[in-house]
Amino acid sequence: MARNCAVIVGINDYDEISPLKYAKSDAERMRDFFMQDLGVSHDDLYFFTDDSPRNTLGRKTQPTYGTLKSFLGDRFANPFLSAGDTLWFYFSGHGMPCEGRDYLLPSDGNPRSVPDLAIPIGYVTERIRRSGADNVVMLIDACRSDGAKNAGMGIGEEKQQGVITFFSCSPSQVSYEIV
Repeated sequence: MARNCAVIVGINDYDEISPLKYAKSDAERMRDFFMQDLGVSHDDLYFFTDDSPRNTLGRKTQPTYGTLKSFLGDRFANPFLSAGDTLWFYFSGHGMPCEGRDYLLPSDGNPRSVPDLAIPIGYVTERIRRSGADNVVMLIDACRSDGAKNAGMGIGEEKQQGVITFFSCSPSQVSYEIV
């Protein structure tokens, strides 16, 4: 039987940029949806928020640069899913373009430190494609404007090969926080 696996990141509290109000709660809702409606097991769910508890291995799950890079590097070093399985990647937070590439900003990210302390979406794509799943879906809830909001925050139009990608808004648009 096919498995669903989900990686969920929701960041409200940023060290160097304006906080968000609903990214964490959106991530919690997605976690509940994946578990209740798609049957993602606790063992196949990787959840990163501002105050998420340590994982089953005792590792921190706050969405810092080091935590997320280590997770993506370690968990996706070798395939662990099979043909017919689906891997879901959900990110709700700040993102931005830099030098023709799109980046997701971890909680300790800073627009002035991109690309050094930001995670390229292309890197995320490359890592999650290593899962072994036939179906890889990326859901990105971040602005795609280049200045309309949050002092230049947003991601551009970089294409992700081999991954179905959904964005919360079109290029040059702002993803508004609405209850």
